[in-house]
Amino acid sequence: MKTNAMKLVIKRLLSSITVMFLLITMIFILLRISPGSFTQKFISPDLNPALAEQVNASFGLNEPVIVQYKNFLTNLIRGDFGVSYSFREPVSTVIIRHLPLTAVIAFFSFLIQIFIGILFASFVLKKNNVKLDSFFSSASIFIFAFPSFVVGVILLMIFSDLTGLFPSSGIKSFDYDQYNFIEKLLDYFHHLILPVFTISLGGTALFYKYASNNMKEISTKYFITNLRASGVKEKTIILKHIIPNSISPLISAAGVELGILLGGTLITEVIFSLPGMGRLTVDAILQRDYPLVIGCVFISGALIILSNFLADLIKGSLDKRVIKEMLG
Repeated sequence: MKTNAMKLVIKRLLSSITVMFLLITMIFILLRISPGSFTQKFISPDLNPALAEQVNASFGLNEPVIVQYKNFLTNLIRGDFGVSYSFREPVSTVIIRHLPLTAVIAFFSFLIQIFIGILFASFVLKKNNVKLDSFFSSASIFIFAFPSFVVGVILLMIFSDLTGLFPSSGIKSFDYDQYNFIEKLLDYFHHLILPVFTISLGGTALFYKYASNNMKEISTKYFITNLRASGVKEKTIILKHIIPNSISPLISAAGVELGILLGGTLITEVIFSLPGMGRLTVDAILQRDYPLVIGCVFISGALIILSNFLADLIKGSLDKRVIKEMLG
């Protein structure tokens, strides 16, 4: 079994490296075929062509494409994304400054999605009501398909513009510096309630659907029927047997969702003016800040790949049968 586990780790590691390599290659190709040039931000039409050629040479753009690609690949592997045109500082420094906020939002949103999704699925299973099950299934599909930016705008209109219960943007109040530590912490989370809820809604519906389907399948297994026939309480069966056995299939979806959340939720962060990875990526694209675009896309892709890799390992460690299935 240890041999199979090691084979799984090696297989997933190689596939993750391959996907990462393809992502880097795709970034390079898209930047080369996109309209305009890296140097347009520095070159004026009035400048001497010789000076424009000198700027191109300083970026290595006069080298053959193969050499450019080699240098591009080497720099990314070393974590050298260059200097941001907009911030005038290393891209890695800019990303490190914006990533923690996205990580906090992703963490709370992920916990909410998992907890509420499983909670509602357990509730519906315990009630064993066909109409209730049909209602929640239909509602989960509708909520998941509902655009997050529409949810964000509706929440802003109701809870910010009309009632004033929550702030509409930013992560802190104007008088934030006058607060003590506890007040600063509460103010920080007060600003994040609407964005976290907006991000969590669709994911909660997704996890509910996954959890509900898995629990229904587990509840029909022979050992569950035996437990019920033995007089074991339904609550105990759900908590100690059905939920633990239905967790494993959720892990793959959880890995994808967590990676997307850590990579930055573009639209939500823009709507609520949050200085996270999502908004940073959008701003970098609009400002044609190519080094920053490369850094943001690379980090987002790496986080998604890493989350999927860890999800596969966790899934395999929880259920040894999964290792054989993954190895094919």
